[in-house]
Amino acid sequence: MTLTQLSGAGLGLRRALIPALESSTQINAIDFMEVAPENWLKLGGRYRRSFDRLAERFPVVLHGLSLSIGGPDPLNTTLIQSIKQFKQQYQCPLYTEHLSYCTDGGQLYDLMPIPFNEESAQHVIDRIKQVQDILGERMALENASYYLRQPGSDMTELDFILSILEEADCYLHLDINNAYVNATNHGYDAQEFIQKLPTERIVYGHMAGHEQKSEDLIIDTHGSDVIDPVWDLLEFSYQHHGIFPTLLERDFDFPELNSLINEVNHIKQIQSQQQKAHAKQSKI
Repeated sequence: MTLTQLSGAGLGLRRALIPALESSTQINAIDFMEVAPENWLKLGGRYRRSFDRLAERFPVVLHGLSLSIGGPDPLNTTLIQSIKQFKQQYQCPLYTEHLSYCTDGGQLYDLMPIPFNEESAQHVIDRIKQVQDILGERMALENASYYLRQPGSDMTELDFILSILEEADCYLHLDINNAYVNATNHGYDAQEFIQKLPTERIVYGHMAGHEQKSEDLIIDTHGSDVIDPVWDLLEFSYQHHGIFPTLLERDFDFPELNSLINEVNHIKQIQSQQQKAHAKQSKI
């Protein structure tokens, strides 16, 4: 499958969900799935057989965890080559990663925020170009959640992202929940942030739940249901940028599969409503 053929609403494939997915009668509601390639590259046995069966049935998007695109360590070109082979083997339409870093002389086991400045932006741009040269195609970068503005930051998050998208000539993976989390934690308008993003760069989206610690502190957890303001922000994003394939992320505290499929269907309902609205608008 090609990127232009990817559409609809998807669900993140986690190993804990495989038994329910393989026995579900509602699985056809899912248009595609997403995996972290690092978790599957060398995996065999029954999990790999289950993955192969699901990959025959659904397109699979790759969303990486350990590229460390903004990190100080040399770029892991061996990993990129492995991802390229995996992507070709399963005809995955897209590879995305986080606009963050997770290594510094070793694995940090977290997604760390990058200072928002021109030097950091150029570092990321150079590394994205290197990744895209190896892949032979564009990758997408996800706007990451962050909790402390890093020392040395003299750009806004928006200007930092815009600079990287333009200079690296890459795609944007728009995480709606992350935009909501960052806007709440750092006191800016999430709608304004999303509205100013370049439509032509947005090829993919994420929806997820979070934990509200206080009135002005949210932790991005992917461990709860999506809340109404984030659903509203998804609708706003479609209004301004058109419909893009969007995935429901859930990483732990899994409810019954039917509950997750209901959220996938909610994405599809919003997509359908906005598709009709765009079609009606184009006739005016």
